[in-house]
Amino acid sequence: MGKSKKQKSNCSTHTPYQKPSKPQDHKNKNKSKPKPRRPQQNHTNPTIPFDPSDRILLVGEGDFSFTYSLYTHHQCHALVATCLDSAATLSEKYPQSTAYVQALQDAACEDETVHIKILYGVDATKLGKGGLGSGGKDVRKGGFDRVVFNFPHVGGLTKDVNRQVRYNQGVDVLIPLSTLLVNFFQAAVPLLAPEGCIVVTIFEGEPYSLWNVRDLARHVDLKVERSFKFQAEAYPGYRHARTLGNIEGGGGWKGEERDARTYVFRKKDGEKTQGHARSQKNRSSETSDSEEDD
Repeated sequence: MGKSKKQKSNCSTHTPYQKPSKPQDHKNKNKSKPKPRRPQQNHTNPTIPFDPSDRILLVGEGDFSFTYSLYTHHQCHALVATCLDSAATLSEKYPQSTAYVQALQDAACEDETVHIKILYGVDATKLGKGGLGSGGKDVRKGGFDRVVFNFPHVGGLTKDVNRQVRYNQGVDVLIPLSTLLVNFFQAAVPLLAPEGCIVVTIFEGEPYSLWNVRDLARHVDLKVERSFKFQAEAYPGYRHARTLGNIEGGGGWKGEERDARTYVFRKKDGEKTQGHARSQKNRSSETSDSEEDD
């Protein structure tokens, strides 16, 4: 995204009124007070891990406002956007989703260069495996440049922080090999194009930092290519959707205003994605597993 241009001032050129200066204190004329420094502002541009030419699979979408922003503001026209809920449940939890979905579907019908699919009832841990919840042929054929999971969370299974961590890691003693992050990684890797990557965004701080997403990714031979601050304002119109649905009256909690970080995962050196080895000539341009960008 480009930097916005500063508007030129239309102020007139006459000299503004100035207050008379105070009489000098000759006793202290050589003791000038240091001027306080103004705090430096951070004007870093947001990192957008998507290109208009990318073929993108989004899983775990809430009200589809993120998908809509990718299409309208980032010109991404090859999107397969999925959610776990049925169409009826989705519209009940997020009434605003109806307008986003309709706009996306209309765009795909009206413009032959736009390829957008909206899929309901898709389980992030069963992608492309066949059967209920796998996403069908639109997911199974793979070849995605990006597989995206924003703010993964099982939502309300327990209020115990330690138990929540283990549920979201997918290693809870009650469900040893199911849900969420580990099985998502395992399901997503075969769907990647040869140079494709997995993009996961989570909130910073506890309990999210306890998930140890880097270590979980290593278990399935993925590495963090880079990570960076997620800036919601880079996706105009996007609003964070809570797993359990909208809060009546809006509530005071706004996820898009919380600190969050995006992680970009790729297969480790020598591994294959979708039957192809990654090209080694671009490896020198990748950051190490421990490097982070702000």
